[in-house]
Amino acid sequence: MTSAKKKRRKCAGKKRWGQHFLADTNLLKKLVELISPTCDDSILEIGPGGGALTELLAPKVEHLVGIEIDRELYGDLKERKDLTNCQFINRDFLKVDLGKIPFRTGQVRVVGNLPYNITSPILFKLTAHDPFWRDCHFMVQKEVGERMAATAGSKTYGRLSVNLQALAKVKIVLTVPPEVFVPKPKVDSAVVRIKPRSAVFNSSRESEALQVITRLAFGQRRKMLRNSLASLKIDSSLFDLTYRPEKVKLEEFIMMAKWCVKSGHVIK
Repeated sequence: MTSAKKKRRKCAGKKRWGQHFLADTNLLKKLVELISPTCDDSILEIGPGGGALTELLAPKVEHLVGIEIDRELYGDLKERKDLTNCQFINRDFLKVDLGKIPFRTGQVRVVGNLPYNITSPILFKLTAHDPFWRDCHFMVQKEVGERMAATAGSKTYGRLSVNLQALAKVKIVLTVPPEVFVPKPKVDSAVVRIKPRSAVFNSSRESEALQVITRLAFGQRRKMLRNSLASLKIDSSLFDLTYRPEKVKLEEFIMMAKWCVKSGHVIK
């Protein structure tokens, strides 16, 4: 059995972390093309798995750090002699202090085939503070990608759309069928590109207010804002509260959050 087949067989059994591994060479090359890495880049790879994408990215960049939760896969990656400019960390990404990773360059690019069940926590960990990264390219469940990139008026527009887009620009750059993964998932996937926005909030209190507003508003999608946000006592002369949340633009939600903090009306 070839080493490539052994790698695919080993990865096929790693389902406990919700992982599905890319097994299509053409798609992997397409991903590298989309990321467009340069020798001035450092890469942070979330869940490198068997290293299929890692081995294509590493020769093109100055430094690559891979965070892999699976101990066996981590051990295999660490032993590889062809990944000399790579550093691997065997931890849960959500528990890693990203500020302590010594990247060799100041231009950090983040990539990853994200487990479907923890996509949102990963996204908000990366956007919680001033971004240290230039962009992210993530493979996610297509439905999740559509929610991430959705705009006001669409059925997929919701809490994730608003809270993420308040901090970053989001775009789906590729859709991916199940057949390119091992094991094969039951749904389509999408590659999403994320770039940090210029700061729109003056304090963490404003971003926290946005989270409260979207939780209340989208928790009762069929209600007008004047009902779902009644506890916040938002001035109806400043904001049109006759809309349902899916019709309210991102900028309007941000303005509400700022007003709530300034007026002291945020209730958690």
